[in-house]
Amino acid sequence: MYRTHTSQTLGSGQLDETVTLSGWVDSRRDHGGVIFVDLRDRAGLTQVVFRPEENAEIARFSQDLRSEDVIQVTGRVARRLDGTENAKLATGEIEVVASELRVLSKSDVLPFPLDKDVANEDLRLSHRYLDLRRPRMLRNLIMRHKLVKMVRDHLDAEGFLEIETPILSKSTPEGARDFLVPSRLAPGAFYALPQAPQQYKQLLMVAGLERYFQIAHCFRDEDLRADRQPEFTQIDLEASFVTQEMIMSWMEPLMAALFVEARGVSVTAPFPRMTWRDAMNRYGSDKPDTRFGVELTEVSDIFSACQLKVFTAVIAGGGVIKAINVKGFASITTGQINELTQLAQQAGAKGLAYIKIEGGEWKSPITKFFSESERAALAERLAIEEGDLVLFAADQWEKACDVLGRIRLRAAELAGIPVSPTALNFLWVTEFPLLAFSEEDQKWNAVHHPFTRPMAEDLPLLEKGEYTTVRAEAYDLVLNGVELGGGSIRIHEADLQRRMFTILGVNDEEQGTMFGHLLKAFSFGVPPHGGIAFGLDRLVMLACDESSIREVMAFPKNNRGADLLTHSPSEVEARQLRDLGIAVVKKA
Repeated sequence: MYRTHTSQTLGSGQLDETVTLSGWVDSRRDHGGVIFVDLRDRAGLTQVVFRPEENAEIARFSQDLRSEDVIQVTGRVARRLDGTENAKLATGEIEVVASELRVLSKSDVLPFPLDKDVANEDLRLSHRYLDLRRPRMLRNLIMRHKLVKMVRDHLDAEGFLEIETPILSKSTPEGARDFLVPSRLAPGAFYALPQAPQQYKQLLMVAGLERYFQIAHCFRDEDLRADRQPEFTQIDLEASFVTQEMIMSWMEPLMAALFVEARGVSVTAPFPRMTWRDAMNRYGSDKPDTRFGVELTEVSDIFSACQLKVFTAVIAGGGVIKAINVKGFASITTGQINELTQLAQQAGAKGLAYIKIEGGEWKSPITKFFSESERAALAERLAIEEGDLVLFAADQWEKACDVLGRIRLRAAELAGIPVSPTALNFLWVTEFPLLAFSEEDQKWNAVHHPFTRPMAEDLPLLEKGEYTTVRAEAYDLVLNGVELGGGSIRIHEADLQRRMFTILGVNDEEQGTMFGHLLKAFSFGVPPHGGIAFGLDRLVMLACDESSIREVMAFPKNNRGADLLTHSPSEVEARQLRDLGIAVVKKA
């Protein structure tokens, strides 16, 4: 028997008992021949004392212990001396006076310390098994386990069935690039790893399961960021005979419970709601951070006849002028202005106009083009005061909102606008556009996915071909400017689904090839249905107050999509490629 107790089950209730512990040497301290070792297991730390008067041999043996050696200790539980208690530890009132010591495994010198943050992420990922021993990482994985269990319990109580869907699936156009898996039994044919279980969960609704959920593994071959991985996990659910309101009513208490568990803070429900158009108009984002103000304001009417040709040309072309007032940030430096200008240009703007109010003056290259009445109207609308910084975007409405929304976030950060570290501003964003036109591809694309239902009142617009104004029965849940998840009510009529595919440029033959299974299923009686999916990794990241999903995943890839622990992706043997009928052509 390796142990009788862990650090979680040991305390003052075991005084004078003989116990056996097993774990890692967290630290060793020599106090004049008396050796103190903090033994670490998953539950925490227990202080072990090796005294020469108790057992001289193991006391000498203990002097050779080093950090991360794995040991087994048997000894008597004793109360610590007065003044040496450690209130930070669950076992802080007691210690184990060792009578036996067995070294189960020795450790080499570690590549990095486990008791400090390590800046070199590649080094951490190369030795992830060591990185996961650190208290912060262990805490994150334990919290992930607890939150997943809460999700399962909550959805089970609401009548949802957990059902697994295939990992080897069919490649269909759903947004990102698929990861393809060649088939040895069908040479030249490929499976695709699922970007999401979207079609399968809709087929489960056709099958009459009514309420499904899954902790689903998903795969997308896309460029990586701090909150993206090529493989990730979703809390995925679908239900029949539901409305948007029902789905929200299931999700709000779940989210509240998860963050109470993780953060110990209360969450108020129901959550506020905002249409996509309002979110873009006020915050310049479809996932707005509402923890601070600095809202976008339209000022097109003020400058419709001004002398600044850049503004008037945009207005004449159907565009808008949007502005934000970053209160008290007239102290912005030239370097910071240049940074914001570059950010605007990266978002597609030609530049960034600004006004600084300093010493009673409006300082900017553009103010000479404004009349006194235009300046007065702008000052009144934006509540401009001494020390303020006004930033402008001039473009078509959506582009102007997007550009200024990005500027808003960075300018607020540079200005040091206070944001409560404990604030949890949940927000439902609704009524997204159903379709968006791609200038690059010269075709219409689905904003969410091709199975999203148009709002009933906008169906006539769809039939007329007025696609830009058609709204979707879609909804995203946002927390502090981060999209937690999104969903929609789905199309359940075969003819409407075919119509949607046609609008997206999928002809009849392609519909049969790519979606024939779904369209055929839709001919056998389909309940109205809808669902939602949450990024589990992102949800746990926010719950644990981390800035990257890699901090809440056991074995993530780095920002280049590489697994530094196992050195993948890697080349494979020629025989494997031959069996699959594949030849690799290396790029020059």
